[in-house]
Amino acid sequence: MNRLIECVPNFSEGRNMDVINQITDVIRQAKGVKLLDVDPGEATNRTVVTFVGSPEDVVETAFHAVKRAGELIDMRQHHGAHPRMGATDVCPLIPIAGITLEECAELARKLAERIANEAGIPCYCYEAAAFTPERRNLAVCRKGEYEALAEKLVSKDGAPDFGARPIDEQVARTGCTAVGARDFLIATNFNLNTTSTRRANAIAFDVREKGRPVRDGNPITGTPKKDENGNVIMKPGTLKGTKAIGWYIDEYKIAQVSMNITDINTTPLHVAFDEVSRCAQNRGIRVTGTEIVGLLPKRCLIEAGKYFLEKQHRSTGIPEGDIIEIAIHSLGLDDLKPFDPKEKVIEYMIQDDSASKLVDLTVTGFAEETSRESPAPGGGTISAYMGALGAALGTMVANLSSHKPGWDDRWQEFSIWADKGQAISKELLHLVDEDTEAFNRIMAAFGMPKKTDEDKAARSAAIQDATLYAAQVPLRTMKESMKVFELCRAMVMEGNPNSVSDAGVGVLAARAAVLGAGMNVKINAGSLKDRAVADALIAEANMLIAKANAEEADITAIVETKL
Repeated sequence: MNRLIECVPNFSEGRNMDVINQITDVIRQAKGVKLLDVDPGEATNRTVVTFVGSPEDVVETAFHAVKRAGELIDMRQHHGAHPRMGATDVCPLIPIAGITLEECAELARKLAERIANEAGIPCYCYEAAAFTPERRNLAVCRKGEYEALAEKLVSKDGAPDFGARPIDEQVARTGCTAVGARDFLIATNFNLNTTSTRRANAIAFDVREKGRPVRDGNPITGTPKKDENGNVIMKPGTLKGTKAIGWYIDEYKIAQVSMNITDINTTPLHVAFDEVSRCAQNRGIRVTGTEIVGLLPKRCLIEAGKYFLEKQHRSTGIPEGDIIEIAIHSLGLDDLKPFDPKEKVIEYMIQDDSASKLVDLTVTGFAEETSRESPAPGGGTISAYMGALGAALGTMVANLSSHKPGWDDRWQEFSIWADKGQAISKELLHLVDEDTEAFNRIMAAFGMPKKTDEDKAARSAAIQDATLYAAQVPLRTMKESMKVFELCRAMVMEGNPNSVSDAGVGVLAARAAVLGAGMNVKINAGSLKDRAVADALIAEANMLIAKANAEEADITAIVETKL
């Protein structure tokens, strides 16, 4: 797996697009990284930028972007609604794939040291990169914001981790930067049908983990209670792993609860939405929608979509895109402006759209591509696709059954089957392209040089490895397609009787998939020099073919009795 990290620097400029473009051009022109999102905010006077790449390339790019922001932004002139202390206010590194949070923390510390030494910008280390427990909290590092830096820079407890010195002309201009490492954070704003910042703040205090001070007398104006150590006693909010404040956004003429969800495993987005909605309703206010700042992981929308479907007693075994649409409308993500998942979901932003896939073709295009004189896509690919269609038919019957009038008490039973069907179909669609890739590996191996004995030995070994893989892929197709029989049998026996023929066709498609993939196992195994391995592959394929024939005969006989 490739090592991949995300960096989300927040620059203290959200109004001057010339300055914003000069900073983001540093990222656009960098090698080895991909700029995913630039989200300027006029009211906050802050731009959230997201880019990804290999750890080494991301760290290098982050340094130059922070340095450039320090040259362009004068913090002495900065004013905005969001807390800030530097031209680059925060610069977190986030593990995405093949790297741990601890490794990101070490990279963040080295980056902070370099920014301080080479760019002259003092840096605090926060979250997982913090050197002390207190500084894990960004609010501690940023206490007093930019206006408090002159005092903090020379204080024992407030001095930055790197680059501490009395304030000078450069620091007055650049301020300080917090460099950290953290897990994925969702920055979201919940829109309210009120203009009251006070009411928005009250809702934020209701839900945020920190909560609100406990007071003597009047709960709003009373004196905060303190413990024996002099610390203010807090009444915790209802949502763990969240930070929130209320503010008024002149651009939209509404108040919002602005929230950072720092632990999406403990508090998923949909849980935060429902809880903010509940607390708002208790105060006579309604949440009208949700605004996502920056990007979010796809699973957040999938979890939300399934959550709202389950509340409606609807099947969750529907296509991914449909689930995301449910999430968008349920959360009100398009309340203030259109929400395009391709521009807001990190997995969609990272995926390589230039890589052509068979599964992305139209039905006509797929048939035409198969008909051409090139040997791939061939029988193995078509077998995987037939298996996917069989699973899709079984899933369709499950979804129809889950919403059948009079069967409302059985929605969950069929939803579980539909989820299984979607998983089978997804894997088989993956195998559609995997089978063609297996053939391409064989052709690449045959194209290797064979001038020397070493060349010939390497070429022969590569051909055998590719051939083994080409036999293993259709065997995976066979095994996955076998799962379709269980799904379709259940739908024939228990599903909507008006769709029994559809489940029957799914069975026929599954049998064709197993037998067709079996032929590809055998033809590729026949070219293996290791006959023990080849014989084992063929024996397993024959066993699956026999089972598929038996399943198809049994289930279609039941279908005939119900027609």
